[in-house]
Amino acid sequence: MSVPEDFVVIDTLRVDQIIVEPKRVQATYTAVRPDGTASSMPMAYSYESPVFDPANPQDRNLAGMMLAQVALNYGLFCKEIILDGPFDNTDRKFIREMMENTSREILTNKLLAENPFVRPGFKPVQAGRQKRYTRARLIFAQAVPSKTTLPGSRPVPDYGAYAILSSGGKDSLLSYGLARELGEAHPIFINESGRHWFTAVNAYRAFREKEPNTGRVWTNSDRVFSWMLKQLPFIRADFSSIRSDNYPIRLWTVAVFIFGAVPIALKRGAGNLLIGNEYDTTVRCKTQGIGHYCGLYDQSKFFDNALTRYYRKKGWHLKQFSLLRSLSELLIMKILTERYPELQSHQVSCHAAHEAEGRMRPCGKCEKCRRIIGMMTALKSDPGHCGYTPQQVSEGLTQLASNPVKQLGSDSSHLYHLLLQQGSLPVNDYTRGAARPHPEILKLRFDMERSCLEDLPMPVRKPLFRILEPYAEGCVRREAGTWQPYELQDMVLEQTKYTPYAI
Repeated sequence: MSVPEDFVVIDTLRVDQIIVEPKRVQATYTAVRPDGTASSMPMAYSYESPVFDPANPQDRNLAGMMLAQVALNYGLFCKEIILDGPFDNTDRKFIREMMENTSREILTNKLLAENPFVRPGFKPVQAGRQKRYTRARLIFAQAVPSKTTLPGSRPVPDYGAYAILSSGGKDSLLSYGLARELGEAHPIFINESGRHWFTAVNAYRAFREKEPNTGRVWTNSDRVFSWMLKQLPFIRADFSSIRSDNYPIRLWTVAVFIFGAVPIALKRGAGNLLIGNEYDTTVRCKTQGIGHYCGLYDQSKFFDNALTRYYRKKGWHLKQFSLLRSLSELLIMKILTERYPELQSHQVSCHAAHEAEGRMRPCGKCEKCRRIIGMMTALKSDPGHCGYTPQQVSEGLTQLASNPVKQLGSDSSHLYHLLLQQGSLPVNDYTRGAARPHPEILKLRFDMERSCLEDLPMPVRKPLFRILEPYAEGCVRREAGTWQPYELQDMVLEQTKYTPYAI
């Protein structure tokens, strides 16, 4: 019977040898095993135009924070983690808190849960509630006094400008479309060195031609993550051949991309940093009595609020949030296809996209593909508009008739209800059991946990919901466990201030 201590398999993980250049930053990750052998891997970000001043202490500080983010995934597996860089007290507090949170998330969602990537001899795991989940001793290599705050605050940015963490997915495409109407849009694409970039290629090429504010950041973070898996003996050696919708271990991933986008947002003076996450990505769960966020912390409103607080303490003045928190996945798809069909044509939501005839095409076989096919069909939109062939659509619907989709129960049930109602799926034991009407799914939803107006800056609220309301079938608010009708009057949109909640 494995226990968490059995997973401490690295003596030291060191992140050092930091290089800062105008268009590039790099560090070296080194893992030292118990037998004394070591393996190293460079971690880098590069930019299309200069964003750093190597002589500026603030830029060197930012570079250190960017390059440290991957390491936050390994607090459970190392005896010590050594981070180089001129980190001030705000940075150190943030790193400690996020590493501890990530350790808890990985324990509950990767080690206590069934994980096809973990060797059988290392599971199952017994844990229970603990005072501290991180096993590693965290060491900051540079002798910066603990109460030091690096000098200098950046100029107040333009809150009419929106930097959007962009990809070829429906959420980032809709976020861009909305931001373009709300103000000045800056789509920033994070180009990983591996196949993950395939999903973004169509959108990036189209944006590069028509949107002058398009930016791209290259990073080899995916290679660093794969290299780290090879340092963990409890991970199966054939991990790259296992087909799964989930990563083997990591759960602090979005921050790696967010910190890659921050230098462009700061350089351009954009005051808002948008991340495209919907209603169902803020979740609380319990495993063996341990509270956690179901592996979705870095997609939740709590993540946005924590980053906004960090930016404020650093004097960067950025506000990070999602324009989509009140929307279900189905409503996002509806607004994107109906209001921004030219953007939706670039959508690639697929785990195994491939190139054909000069464009990236979805595989049509993975869970994401059948979910997109199902939603577009339910909305009476043509899945062929974003690259699905008639055969893929037919096979996707056939798969839906016997296989689930990754959505909240109510979202999934309403999707099956709509598909059965219009005769797009056969009536069988599975579809009959999966289908239940939940009319709130196509409404704007508000509650204090997942979607509240206080998470949106006040100037954004009225113009945003004036765009969204015509596509929704009303508004509802969660009260005493039920959905009640809710009127988004001007007074309601204007009466609360932007005060991000604590974790």
